[in-house]
Amino acid sequence: MLEDRLLLWRFKCGSRDAFRLIYDKYAGDLLTLAANLLDDGSAAEDVVQDVFISFVKAVEQFRLRGSLKGYLATCVANRSRDYIRKKRRQQTVTVSEAGQITSDAKSPVQLVIRSEELQKLSHAMTELPYEQREVVVLRLHGELRFRQIASLQRVCVKTALSRYRYGLDKLRSILNGEVKK
Repeated sequence: MLEDRLLLWRFKCGSRDAFRLIYDKYAGDLLTLAANLLDDGSAAEDVVQDVFISFVKAVEQFRLRGSLKGYLATCVANRSRDYIRKKRRQQTVTVSEAGQITSDAKSPVQLVIRSEELQKLSHAMTELPYEQREVVVLRLHGELRFRQIASLQRVCVKTALSRYRYGLDKLRSILNGEVKK
C-alpha cells in the first residue's frame, strides 16, 4: 500500500512511468474482475480502459483512503453495473466471446483441460443471480472485504455474506461439488 501511495504521488507530479506501473500492476486483475462480472471480453476491456481514463482525468482531485486496488475494483464494479443497465435498456443480444486463456499448462492436453474447466466455471457463474455473482467476484478476484462489498451494493454486511455463501453453494451444486471452499 505504501508503494501505491508513492506511485500515486509520482503520477500526480507528472511521472508517466508511475502511471504505467500502476496500470501494469492492476490491469490484469481488473480485467479478470470485469470479465467475470460481464461475461463479455470486449466489454470488460472497455470498462477497464474507461476506469483508467477516468482515473487519469481525476488524479489531481483523487485522495487515496484505502487500497488503490480496492478503489479501482470498486470503479470497475460500478462501471460494469452501468454497462449491464445500458445493455438491458438497449435490449441487445450478444454472443459470448471466447476469452483468451493464460495458463501455465505445459502441454496442449493440459491447455484443453484448463480451457474446459474455465468454460464450465464461466457458464456456472452466468447462472448465478447478478448480486451473488458480483459478491463472489469482488471477494475472490477484487479481494475486497465484505464491508466494502456491502457498501458498494448498498446492503448490510450480513446480506453481502449471505449472497457470497449462496453464490458459492449454487456454484458447487452447478459444478457437482467440483468447487472447494
